Amino acid sequence: MIHTILTHPGGAHKDDVLAVSVLIATTGAQVFRRDPTPDELDDPAVAVVDVGGVHDPERSNFDHHHLPREHPPSSALSLVLLGLGLYDDALRFCDWLEPAEWFDSRGPNQTADWLGVPRKVIGQLASPVEDTLLRRFAQGHEHAPGQPVYEFMRFIGEDLLAHLRQIRERIAFVDQHAQRWSIPHGDERIEVIFLPRGAESTDDPGDAIDAYIRDHGLEEVIAAVVYPDRRGTGYGARRYEDHPCLDFSRIEGEPDVHFAHKTGFLCKTSATAPERLQALVAGAWSRAAAR
Repeated sequence: MIHTILTHPGGAHKDDVLAVSVLIATTGAQVFRRDPTPDELDDPAVAVVDVGGVHDPERSNFDHHHLPREHPPSSALSLVLLGLGLYDDALRFCDWLEPAEWFDSRGPNQTADWLGVPRKVIGQLASPVEDTLLRRFAQGHEHAPGQPVYEFMRFIGEDLLAHLRQIRERIAFVDQHAQRWSIPHGDERIEVIFLPRGAESTDDPGDAIDAYIRDHGLEEVIAAVVYPDRRGTGYGARRYEDHPCLDFSRIEGEPDVHFAHKTGFLCKTSATAPERLQALVAGAWSRAAAR
């Protein structure tokens, strides 16, 4: 049973804050920002995060800084998730994790090169929400239950763990209930995943379908997803990964389409019959849109 969480003093970074957030959610332990003693490194009841020069989950030590230069990018959060048996799913279903590993291990310049973007993009993607949390966490030498920063970090850890622990249930749900449509359109076929409305439901059908597609290796195949609209009795339809041939603004004039985003990435419809839903997807398809 972990009763204490230690992480380094000074400036805080995304990886140590997220790693500590996960440990807060799993242990409820008090957080101290200082270097560990040798006895604390040997004590499995003291989690040592992003400091100490040791990765030993049996002793609750989660530091990656001693790893050799040629080691794949890693982070304190990666090691904590690995110790919980959640790392592989996190890497697959949390798109932000791998860039976070690169940023923490290689810095902003190499991360930008790896992403294939200009260096300034890294700064342009920064968020004041993240900046404030990092600064407030760094300002405190101790963080205890009941304090605002601690409780906000608990929320972050709980939500991340809930997402990772529910993802397999959501994939299984989609696997059981979803249909694969191959809609003819001239000489082409539009590949769609359809999740029908039924007695059972998932709290976020769009995300569940995306996880299903990724888990089944269909990222280069599926063009659109159609799923129950959580705000109405009809369905939502959206292009998968911004497929270039779909523009749902093309069908905004249809009588049963009550909303079509101006950028064309999704629409909402009162239609419920599969034949009509397929017709709407086909109406949004244009090979010319990809040029």
